[in-house]
Amino acid sequence: MEHEDRKKIQQFKGQPRLPTFAVPKRYDLTIKTDLSACNFSGTVLIGLSVLQATRFLVLNALELVINEVSFTDSHNHRYIPCDVVVDSDDEILVLVFEQALGVGDGVLGIGFSGPLSVHMKGFYKGTYVEAGVKKNMAATQFEAVDARRCFPCWDEPALKATFKITLDDVPSELTALSNMPVSLEEVDGQLKTVYFEDSPIMSTYLVAFVIGSFDHIEDTTTDGIKVRAYCPVGKSEQGKFALDVAVKALDLYRNYFSMPYPLPKLDMVAVPEFPAGAMENYGLITYRETALLHDDLHTAAANTQRLAIVVTHEVAHQWFGNLVTMEWWTHLWLNEGFATWVSYFATDKLFPEWKIWTQFLEMITGGLVMDSLEQSHPIEVDIPHARSIEELFDAIGYEKGSSVIRMLQDYVGDDVFQRSLASYINRFACQNAKTEDLWSVLSEESGFEVNSMMDLWTKQKGYPVISVEYKDQILEFEQSQFLSSGLNGDGQWIVPITVSLGSYDKRNNFLLETKHGRLDILELSCSWDGSSNSDEKRNQEELDKNLWVKINVGQTGFYRVKYDDKLTARLRKAIVDKCLSPSDKYGILDDAYALCEACEVSLSSLLSLMDAYRKELDYIVSSRLISICCNVAKVSIDAMPDSVDDLKQFFINLILLSSEKLGWEPMSGESHLSALLREEVLMALATLGHSRTREEAMKRFQTYLVDRNTSCLPVDIRKATYISVMSHTSTTNRNGFESLLMEYREADAMQEKIRILRSMASCPDPIIVLEVLNFMMSEEVRDQDVIYGLAGISLEGRETAWIWLKENWDAILKRWGTGMILHRFIRDIVTPFCSHEKADEVEAFFASRMHLSFAMNLRQSIEKVRIKARWVDNIRQEESLKDLVKGLACSTN
Repeated sequence: MEHEDRKKIQQFKGQPRLPTFAVPKRYDLTIKTDLSACNFSGTVLIGLSVLQATRFLVLNALELVINEVSFTDSHNHRYIPCDVVVDSDDEILVLVFEQALGVGDGVLGIGFSGPLSVHMKGFYKGTYVEAGVKKNMAATQFEAVDARRCFPCWDEPALKATFKITLDDVPSELTALSNMPVSLEEVDGQLKTVYFEDSPIMSTYLVAFVIGSFDHIEDTTTDGIKVRAYCPVGKSEQGKFALDVAVKALDLYRNYFSMPYPLPKLDMVAVPEFPAGAMENYGLITYRETALLHDDLHTAAANTQRLAIVVTHEVAHQWFGNLVTMEWWTHLWLNEGFATWVSYFATDKLFPEWKIWTQFLEMITGGLVMDSLEQSHPIEVDIPHARSIEELFDAIGYEKGSSVIRMLQDYVGDDVFQRSLASYINRFACQNAKTEDLWSVLSEESGFEVNSMMDLWTKQKGYPVISVEYKDQILEFEQSQFLSSGLNGDGQWIVPITVSLGSYDKRNNFLLETKHGRLDILELSCSWDGSSNSDEKRNQEELDKNLWVKINVGQTGFYRVKYDDKLTARLRKAIVDKCLSPSDKYGILDDAYALCEACEVSLSSLLSLMDAYRKELDYIVSSRLISICCNVAKVSIDAMPDSVDDLKQFFINLILLSSEKLGWEPMSGESHLSALLREEVLMALATLGHSRTREEAMKRFQTYLVDRNTSCLPVDIRKATYISVMSHTSTTNRNGFESLLMEYREADAMQEKIRILRSMASCPDPIIVLEVLNFMMSEEVRDQDVIYGLAGISLEGRETAWIWLKENWDAILKRWGTGMILHRFIRDIVTPFCSHEKADEVEAFFASRMHLSFAMNLRQSIEKVRIKARWVDNIRQEESLKDLVKGLACSTN
């Protein structure tokens, strides 16, 4: 290459996006896979439009060997590049031509080869067992920027094209799937070539193909779309629930978006090894087995619910993401936030008895927790490098994104919101869109300047806490940015405030557009009651006597509320008197816990509030109460070790009533929510060390070991049972651990294997924890499943796990790469600590090991440790806390 050309190539380095000299219109892609050698080769013919004369074509490629390259213009002139430059740092392929390619259409042909990835990204190798023999299969995972690992392409969402895909040298006994239906299959002995129909226009990250051994079942939507669920051989019936949900969701979305499903078929396939939960590839959704397979014997109520939400989420993407695609990864939330929100909408329509919108509160909490970090990021964020995109698949895009959508829906109204979404989908079908495009459509439909309010929620990180004081019948509001670190943020928002005053019939809504606001509740009360001024004194006395004030009614707003002491006391009484809805009881508790963790209210105040929830039986409220109990119990080991037993006893007392009401056995005709609550209550009691729960669990487990057909261990109590088994396990008493290992090895259902993995590391003996961690690294645990074991590490084993992570870091990095699963190693092993010293130690270890793809994740994990360390220090300084805890522990229901 001439010096001048080499110099010019430098202009393409370090750029987040490709130059626009040429854009693709069509890919004719042929892939030949060798499953034995674990590699592939192929050719791609890319129909291009050259938009300006250029000597350079710049596209994406990574870990590919580039063979023959040529460009043929519309006059059939063939150009061979004088140089081919593969830059792995910037993941680009630069083709240099001696003479400029003229403006117009042409075809770029490239031959290439590469290895099947072992890190579950790009075109990767998976394994499955058939008749006791381990065999290879192959699947794709291209989102966000890994199509370039499979074939050279313009790997950006805005550069849509049509695709004609051919899979060659496929073993004839295997199934080959892609985005479109098969148009032709040619068998030649033990191999076959599978040709697929041309696709509609789509982004590279949505291209997909799978080669493996599957059985399938199928159904058809009311407008004739064929839907199939591909499952492991012999398990096709386990795809029936997901298939039914998908068919109904397709019909539901067709009507809701006023737009038919754009493809002739939809396949869903359970991939044996998969890095995420599922992926919305156009017409070929890939799933983790546990997200698609449903088995009445092994699928707990929580798994059933999760499966429905995942399926409706991925089907929603066929419109929100695939048909209308974000223009750039800055707008990823348009895909994920909306698919998350609409999955709850669809699940509520399909299973109204689940009360799923109440459970959506957990999504809001997830977003609030993440976005209270200094190391959070805006919903819309600049992308400096392709690899940094991976970290954006987090609680901000999904949980916060869907939560601000829910807030906006509540503000503009359901009908306006639905019309706006349908209009947006129809206007931008087969195109790309930015956040501003959606706000523009919503503004047209609602008559309200949506962007002026919503830009503040998507373009800046964080959210407000609304402090409320009650003075002389005036409610005074003040907003400030909420940070769990206790520091002051400078964000300000336009906040949709909703207020109920002593009754849900008495409600007021307004926008808080400045830092401060006021509401005259006496004036409001008179207008509601039709009272005259002469009644003012009586009204005032009545208000002072009975008034409770609930801000953020129904918890539809993405903000927290801090009440003054008088309002807090009245809300506590309203909880005891059963005046509040489950959503509002949840919100009061959730906000109080967050404020306590941020050291803005005392632990004593939080515990006194929690005491008001003793008789709580609603699922979502009890679920949040349980998680707070467990979180506080963990922190108390460092903050107040002498009072841990008393504190745990208080928490046990709080949830015992639920346990007694629900029992251990599912009751005939009981609700889905009762099954959910039973699992969580028994797990919490086992975790907190409730002796009767652990003893009963051990007794049932022993019965099960003797008789595997017994009904004494129903699926919803198994997590609690396995935690109890591990709580009795030690180096001197390994029987329970060995029994669970045997169960893991013999279990056929992945749901059961995962339940066991989640509990194994909960053992209080650090030596057993180390053994479990080493087991996670063995060939017995699939790469994708290690996350389940990491999530269950006991507090007693956290130091052991940290030492293990440091000693095995290089091996972990080699095996799992730098993708999503590595984030879980860091988060689940680092965040249980509660001291500044440990945060410093973690920071020091990773100082020379920082990688772009997990840098933000690491910083967030360290910040969480520092937040808890500050909280521990604050708890230690609380006077009379020990006496309060002792008194609460002694009180009964």
